[in-house]
Parts: sequence; structure tokens; C-alpha cells
Amino acid sequence: MSDQRETTFIGDLLRSETIGGGIALVAAATALVWMNLDPSSYVALRHHEIGPLDVEHWAADGALTLFFFLAGLEVKRELLVGSLRRPADAAVPVVAALCGVAVPALVFLAVNLVGDGHDNLVGWAIPAATDIAFALAVLALVGSALPTALRAFLLTLAVVDDLVVIVVIALFYTSSVDLLALLGAAGALAGYALCQRLRLRTWVVYLPLAVAAWWLVHESGVHATVAGVLLGLLTRVRPDADEDRSPAERLEHLLTPLSAGVAVPFFALLSAGVRLDGGLGLGQPVVLGVLAGLVLGKPVGILGGAWLVTRFPRARLDPALGWRDLAGVAVLGGVGFTVSLLVSDLSFADVRREQAKTAVLIASLAAAALAALVLGRRNRVHRSEDPELG
Repeated sequence: MSDQRETTFIGDLLRSETIGGGIALVAAATALVWMNLDPSSYVALRHHEIGPLDVEHWAADGALTLFFFLAGLEVKRELLVGSLRRPADAAVPVVAALCGVAVPALVFLAVNLVGDGHDNLVGWAIPAATDIAFALAVLALVGSALPTALRAFLLTLAVVDDLVVIVVIALFYTSSVDLLALLGAAGALAGYALCQRLRLRTWVVYLPLAVAAWWLVHESGVHATVAGVLLGLLTRVRPDADEDRSPAERLEHLLTPLSAGVAVPFFALLSAGVRLDGGLGLGQPVVLGVLAGLVLGKPVGILGGAWLVTRFPRARLDPALGWRDLAGVAVLGGVGFTVSLLVSDLSFADVRREQAKTAVLIASLAAAALAALVLGRRNRVHRSEDPELG
């Protein structure tokens, strides 16, 4: 009985947004220290083969698939029963997310075109992503008195943002496609959807279908994390009359601790290790493009998109939110981390990959710190306005 209580406690702890983000941050810091103290052993670990993949690819193609499966569940839930259910309510965060993807990409392109970094243009999507886990962790840490609508706005923003970036990865970071493997993946996904429709509940059926879909997507040339999002979107989110929780709720409850405590930190450990002995490369166009895209482009895009769409009569900002609250979330959108590191891996295979990752880490920390300052101040304002929160 004590072991069961301990397991439940650990699971509940890992479901905490601040704990999950903290573990990933520790893993990233460990990777940085390890790579710069003993690079040979770190690189050897990355390239150590386990079965069909090396450890680095198990992290990027395997572990992150779980992260994106949960993101797919979030997207579907928001579409069917959440803040994306009604177009009028979803318009502001959705347009803000789309502009928050487009503007940083344009900033990156502009910086590299002006800075004679024409060969770097393939990395245009690196600053386009917002890390759901880290962004929510920062908000949870500093925003206990902030309106609950602000978390819903950030969650919708980050979910749409990640969905767009996954589509970008599938369309622009796939060099060649094995049509036969892709058709096989489509068959496995169709089987998964059929089992959901037939209300089958045994993992003995779902796990082989999910693994088959993941591996066939990987073998097709499309990034394997796309399979995670598609599986999430195919999972039923509305409970039947005889169910206490839907399959999506049960899976989210079961898998969130695994994602937060293992999958994302594992990816951070294998991806965030960059060499710093050659300097940070701050003058390089790829670094400047990522820094400017995440720290400046993200908040400008998110705020600009939100302001633009509210000019239309059918779209409005939630009455509980102020533009200063939104400014803090817009700055927080510059925390790219997980997905930005992934796109860095997909964009470059030389020293620019290390430069881009370094820029992602610096920009994400800077955006998190700036957002914490802005949101912390807003938190104090909201607390003073509502004595019950004090």
C-alpha cells in the first residue's frame, strides 16, 4: 500500500507544470556541463546504437513522439470541448499564434538576408515554436493571482503554435518520402481510429498499432513526431455515458508524468549539449536571427496578431484579460526550447546547429526571465485588486 501511495505521489508531482519544466531545465543544464567537461563521452552516448536507432534519434524521434501525442490530445480537446470549440472565442489566440509563428520566421529570414547568411535560410522555423511545458511552468510559478483566462489563452496559443510547427516539419523538413511506408502508416492510423470508434479498451490492440504507425512514419522520411500528433488527434476525447473519463483523459493522466519526467528531459539531455569553448557565436547571422526571432519577433507577432483580430467586431479579448497581461504572455511565447531545439537538429548538420541551439537556450532563458518580471508585476496588481487572493 505504501508503494502505491508513493507511486501516486510521484505521478501527481510530475503532473505539476513547474516540476516538469524544472526537470527538463536541469537536464539541459546537465547536457551543457557534460558536453563542455567531457565531450567525447557525451558524443559517444549520442551515437551509441540501441536497436535500429542511436540514442540521439531515440530521444528526438522516439521520446518526443510522446510529448507530441499529448499535444495532439490537447489540440483535439480544445477543438471539441475547450477554447477552440467556438470560433468567436478561439479567434484571438489562434490568430495570435499564427502571427507568433510567422513574424519570428520573417525576422530570422530578414536578419540572415541582411547579414549575408543566405545559407542559413533553411533554419527559418527555428524561432517559430513555443514550448508548452516551459511556458506553462513559468506561468504557474509566477502567476497564482493572474486570471484563469490567461492560462487558457497561453495553452491555446501554444497548442496551435506547436500544431503549425509540426505541419511545417512535415512539409518543409522532409527531404524524400517512401510512399509505401507512408501508406502503411496510414493503414495503422486508420486501424487505431477504427478501434477508437469500436470502443475497444485494451492496450494489447492499441500499442502495436501506435508503434507500427510511429515506425512507418519514421521510415517514410517524415519526422516520426508527426505520428504522435496524429494519434493524439484520433483519440476520443468525449466520454460515453458509461465512462467516468474519456480515453484521452485516461491517457493524459497516465502518460503526462512519463512525458514530463522522462521523455522531455531525455530529449533535453541529448539535444542541449553544445560546445561553448569557441564562444557563443553572437555575431553569427544564424544566432542573431534566432535571438531576434524568439525575443523580439514572438511578442511582436503575438501582440500584433491579437490586436489586429480584435479590430473585427466578432472577435474580442476575454473581458478578464488586460493588454498588459497579454504582453507578459506574448514575451513568454519566446520560450522555444524543446521544439526549437528539434528544428535546429533538422535544419543544420554542421557548426550552425550548435550555434542555433546555443541561441535557442539563451533566448528561451531571456524570454522566461523577462516574462517572469512582467507577469510577476501583473500578478501583484491582480492580487492587490482582489484581497481574497492575498
